Amino acid sequence: MAVVYAVGVGPGDPELLTRKAERILRSVDVVCAPTGAAEAGSYALSIVEEFIDRSRQEVLVQLFPMVKDQQGLDPFWEEAADQVAQRVAEGKDVAFITIGDPFLYSTYLYIHRIFLTKYPDIKIEVIPGISSILASSAASGLPLGLGGERIAILPATYENDELKRTLEEFDTVVLMKVNRVFDRVYAVLKELGREKGGVFVRRIGSPEEEVHFDLEALVGKKLDYLSMLIVRKNPL
Repeated sequence: MAVVYAVGVGPGDPELLTRKAERILRSVDVVCAPTGAAEAGSYALSIVEEFIDRSRQEVLVQLFPMVKDQQGLDPFWEEAADQVAQRVAEGKDVAFITIGDPFLYSTYLYIHRIFLTKYPDIKIEVIPGISSILASSAASGLPLGLGGERIAILPATYENDELKRTLEEFDTVVLMKVNRVFDRVYAVLKELGREKGGVFVRRIGSPEEEVHFDLEALVGKKLDYLSMLIVRKNPL
C-alpha cells in the first residue's frame, strides 16, 4: 500500500534536513506543499526544491489559510486530505512537507486528524524535523533549558495575565508567531523587568535570518510572520 509521509523540512536551511527526509523527498511520487495564501508560494517548498525532480514527481500546492479564527475552514482541510487520499488510492507515495516538525504547531496536523477519522486505512509515517525553536536557540546562543529548568512554548494568542503567570513559573518561555502582539508582549516584559532577557529571531535558517537582542528597538515596527521570541529568566 502507498504511504503518506509527513515530512518536517526544518526551519529554512536545506542543510538542516535529516538524511531520511531527503531520501523520502527524492523517492515519493507526489510532494504536497502548504501555502497560506492562494497567490503566495510555499515556504516549505522553497526549502526543498533542490531535492525534487518535477519531471517525474507531482508537486501539489495546497491552500491552508493562516487566520486567527479557524472556524469555517474545515472544507480546506477536507479537500487537502481528499486530494492526498486520491493519490494514495492510485498507489502513489505522498510526502506532505511542513516547516519545522510535523507534530509541533504544524500545518500538517490539520489534515492528520482527518486521515485518522476519514481514511483510517492509510499508512502514515512521520519524519521529524528540526524545529525553528531549536534552530533559534542555537543561532542566538540562548540555551533553552539546563538540569531541572522548565520550558513553556506558547502559540500566537496569549492574554497578559496568562503571559505574566507563565513568565513567572517557567525558566524559559518561547513565544511563537509573536509579530502581531510584540508591542504588548514587550510591555509585559518591561513591567516584570525581563525585557533584557530575551531574543527575537525571524526566518531562522534562511538568507533573511535576523537575531535581535535589543527588543526595545523593535517596538512599533512591522515584524515578520515567521518569527519568535525566547525569554530566559536567568543567565547560565
